[in-house]
Amino acid sequence: MDYDRLGASESAARISIADTTTQSPDQKSRKRKLLLLLTVLSMILLSASAVSAVLIIRSKGKGTVGSESIIKKKPTQAISRTCRRTRYPSLCINSLVEFPGALDAGERELVHISVNMTLQRVGRALYGASGIANLEMETLVRTAYDDCLELLEDSMDQLGESLVFVTGNGGGGDDVLTWLSAALTNQDTCTEGLADVSGHVKDVMERELQDLTELMSNCLAIFAGSISDKDFSGVPIQNRRRLLGSTLAEESGFPSWISKRDRRLLQAPAPALRADITVSKDGNGTYKTIAEAIKAAPEKSTRRIVIYIKAGRYDENLKVGRKKTNLMFYGDGKGKTVITGGRNIFQNFTTFHTATFAATGAGFILRDVTVENWAGPGKHQAVALRVGADHSVVYKCNIIGYQDTLYVHSQRQFFRECDVYGTVDFIFGNAAVVFQNCNLYARKPMPMQKNTVTAQSRKDPNQNTGISIHNCRILATADLEAAKSSFPTYLGRPWKLYSRVVYMLSYMGDHIHPAGWLEWNSAFALDTLYYGEYMNYGPGGAVGHRVKWPGYRVITVPEEASRFTVAKFIYGSSWLPSTGVAFIAGLSV
Repeated sequence: MDYDRLGASESAARISIADTTTQSPDQKSRKRKLLLLLTVLSMILLSASAVSAVLIIRSKGKGTVGSESIIKKKPTQAISRTCRRTRYPSLCINSLVEFPGALDAGERELVHISVNMTLQRVGRALYGASGIANLEMETLVRTAYDDCLELLEDSMDQLGESLVFVTGNGGGGDDVLTWLSAALTNQDTCTEGLADVSGHVKDVMERELQDLTELMSNCLAIFAGSISDKDFSGVPIQNRRRLLGSTLAEESGFPSWISKRDRRLLQAPAPALRADITVSKDGNGTYKTIAEAIKAAPEKSTRRIVIYIKAGRYDENLKVGRKKTNLMFYGDGKGKTVITGGRNIFQNFTTFHTATFAATGAGFILRDVTVENWAGPGKHQAVALRVGADHSVVYKCNIIGYQDTLYVHSQRQFFRECDVYGTVDFIFGNAAVVFQNCNLYARKPMPMQKNTVTAQSRKDPNQNTGISIHNCRILATADLEAAKSSFPTYLGRPWKLYSRVVYMLSYMGDHIHPAGWLEWNSAFALDTLYYGEYMNYGPGGAVGHRVKWPGYRVITVPEEASRFTVAKFIYGSSWLPSTGVAFIAGLSV
């Protein structure tokens, strides 16, 4: 049986949760940090209270376009036109007409107001949710709650950065689309974690988070509608990736978001690298554990901090938080430097929380290591690596697990020359991510299971997210090869309504089912997803017997395929050169 992630089948296997467990020292430490945050946030909110929007909304249900509402003021033509772009127009109108300045604003000013209003709403949600941090909670309740706080804090940063741009003080439109898309993904992840708990904590969180997903969706739609989408003409509107006219140095061979120094770091042999911090289990380094090294690294670093992890097996669950920016970790090679853990959902963790290695700090680089989750197929969701760091690179790494091996959670990511092993949905999430020159290995799953390489979770048509698999090899491990007739493998299935995955110029083994793709639940998302294949080859690459879904397409025009390349899909030519990793900007291999 395939377990839906954080879904009904998982919920049914668990006992109802009561809030009864005492806090650990780490949780108490976090509470102290939250209290400090609350002090600062409360000052902001007090000053903002005079301009807070009064939202009297009752949503009709998940996925509806309209909502029941009481409109206290008549919207202007600018507000009406702006809100027609959104998926929740009644909520959009109600929130804007009550926000100071909106009734006098034009459509351009409403973009700024929408971001500002959403930022304030997230701040109030974080403030209210943090008020129950000192309650005793069982493990699953605590992890779901902590996930939500972390994700709300991340969204505050992303909305704050977006506000800086829309007020004309920096950044680019592609950045804002990425940050707003990530904030919406954060909210989705939070609510999914809460779906498996019950009790007072869930009630409080649902009250604080009411309408927040819809507000974020509206904010994203308003911004996306203010920019051009001409570069995606010919692609269904729900699948367009908006390009914003930024200069793309495709001829350079590197996305330009990688500095010359980072390029040298990634291209240089490991012995030639000079580390700021060395981790060695035998004590011949700066620290014995990777966690100590992460803690010692400076926060908000604007220069690259290099952490060398000597060969050995490190049994640690690691987290590079959003304040730990520009960290690069490198080891002595795949199979030599191994970071391992065994967290899984049967220990009452959320899927988000099971990761052996999690990174959200921008500019994260991982090179020449193995990251694994050894929980095994019987434990179902058990993440090895989770990445939600913008402008992140994973290079020459092994990522090993079974179900949900690699969680490409959000923002812009690039994987090069990596080997990823798994069974069910083993690459999943809602980042804008390109895999290039990678080997994606399906393993032998549990009896009655089907392998699915991807489960992409794009929920909103305006999110600039998806999985692009370019010049890779889709292979079977030896154990699956011997039993492939009993365990079909599919290229992906739609986790969310606007799921988007493209395979280009990749080799596919004969373990791939001729249909290619698998339904998630009957006809769900089959006409809104975007699944594309372009010039793949090998015994599993034939498209003659592929699914006939409205959202599936065999791409025949290079111009359409090029929209999912490093240069155009993740704007890699603007940031990858600084990391030093080799990459192909366009389609050419």
